[in-house]
Parts: sequence; C-alpha cells; structure tokens
Amino acid sequence: MDGGTLYSIGELARRTGLTVKTIRFYSDRGIVAPADRTHAGYRRYAPDAVARLALVRTLRELGLGLEMIRRVVDQELTLSDVAADHAVALDVQISVLRLRRAVLTAAATREPTPKEMALMHQLATLSAAERRRLIDGFLDAVFAGLPGGGRHVAARRSMTPELPATPTDEQVRAWMELAELSLDPDFRAGVRRLAEDHVAGLPDGAPTPPRPDLVAAARELVGPAVASGISPDSPQADPVVAALAARCALLHDRPDDAELRRWMLHRLEAASDPRRDRYLQLLALINDWPAPGRLAPVLDWSVTALRLRTAR
Repeated sequence: MDGGTLYSIGELARRTGLTVKTIRFYSDRGIVAPADRTHAGYRRYAPDAVARLALVRTLRELGLGLEMIRRVVDQELTLSDVAADHAVALDVQISVLRLRRAVLTAAATREPTPKEMALMHQLATLSAAERRRLIDGFLDAVFAGLPGGGRHVAARRSMTPELPATPTDEQVRAWMELAELSLDPDFRAGVRRLAEDHVAGLPDGAPTPPRPDLVAAARELVGPAVASGISPDSPQADPVVAALAARCALLHDRPDDAELRRWMLHRLEAASDPRRDRYLQLLALINDWPAPGRLAPVLDWSVTALRLRTAR
C-alpha cells in the first residue's frame, strides 16, 4: 500500500493489534478520527493512524485518561509535560498504596478489632502536621510543667519521630505502633514519672549542662556484667553494684548509703518498662538512626541485684 491508501477499520485492527471495537471507541471519542468514509458509511483511516493508535495504546497502558491522551495526540500538550505531571500523580498514588499495604500487613500480624483497624488506618494517613501535633501532645504530657525549662529541649528532640517524605513500609508500620504507644495513657504516665524522677535528682538553681543519668550509668557499668553472664545474685555482682552506686552518688552529690540504693532501686524499677525499649527501637527505625541496644536486660539485672542487696 502506498502513502495515499486508506485503511479499513479491520485492516487498522490487524496492524495495531487492537480490536475493532476499541478503535471504533477511540474514533467516536475524537482520538483517532477517520480520514474519510465510503459511500456505505464505512470508516477509512490514513496510514498515520497506525502510529497514532500505537501512542494511544502506550499512554493508556501507562494509565493516562482519554481526554489527556486526546490532547497529546492532537499536540495540544507535549509528551514531556504529560509524563512529568503523570509521574507526580503516580507518586501520590504509590504513597497511598504503600500506606494501605503497611496497614494491611500490620493488621495481618495483629488480628485487630474493627476499632483498632480504624485507628491504625487513621494513624498511617495523618499529614506531617497532624503527626507533629500527636507527638507534641505526648511530649507535652511527659515534660509540661516540669522545672528546668530549656533542660528538656534536647530530651524532647531526642524522642521526636520524623517520618520521611517517602517512608518504607517498615517505617510506616513502626510509626503506627509508636503513635499507638504514645497515645497509651499508662505509657504516658510511666514516662512522665521517669521525667519527674530525673528532675528531682537534679540540683536546684541555674540550669546545668546535661549529664548521664542512672539508666545511662547502668548501661555503661552493668552492661559488661550482663554480657559476661554474671548472675545478679552472685558475689561477682557485688563490685558491679558498688561501682554503680558510687557513680550515682557522684552524679547526684549524695552519700553512698542504704537510702541512695533504695532510691536507685525505685528509679530503675520505674525505667524497666519494656515499652520504653520498644519506643526507642521504633524511634530509631523511623528516624533511620542506628538501632539502640536493649536496656531491658541491663535494667532487669540491676533491679534484681539491688533488690537482693537492699533486703539484706
């Protein structure tokens, strides 16, 4: 066939791989108009309709709507402009789909109630501003009204999750769990008590530079004992407990006596909530920080060792 030959709709279907019905549909929508009609009314298409339909097919497979496609093939819009706009729209759709998948994956492992499922979906789809308000509410419940003012700024910052603009599924699931944890009144109350105990152990007067607290000292001094398999009720644990008490006495300018050890026991028991470990693990995952070491083994060892020795 030469360049002046017109194709019937059947011939056009054979050349493009599209059905006659599909070509007729595009033709009725003005996307691929016939060049002429026979006396009997049958449509005839110019050879360039083959390339035009190939483009239409590609754009449809990429998810573009018919009106957008019509404007492209009629050269009202450039392919680059349409591709850029459509890529942005797909990014939004992908983000939504990933959030949905994260919610469904989490639900598959937790067997939630309908109410819990609704909460998980709500938490997963919060905007950045809404996430910030939720976490600010948690941190306000922990720190609001405590003396020290600026002393708590760094602590708040270190406990603040920042979900990336394009989070992984794992980060979304971590955010949902952390958000649920931060809304738990019992968890809030426990973290608040830790903050109050910490403030109570600080000197009065002008703000002082940050210093390690009892939990940090336990991590440093007790951690090696736990790793070495030393039992908290063994004689080998005595020097470890003595070193921890001496460090605490130095940090808080108090005598190393039975009262100090009872105070240490109270503080470490309050800090041994496993949900605290979980919050920090989730926080590190969301913020893409190095995974923190688990505190629970260190705190459990310290509590047991102190309880045995304060009861003597």
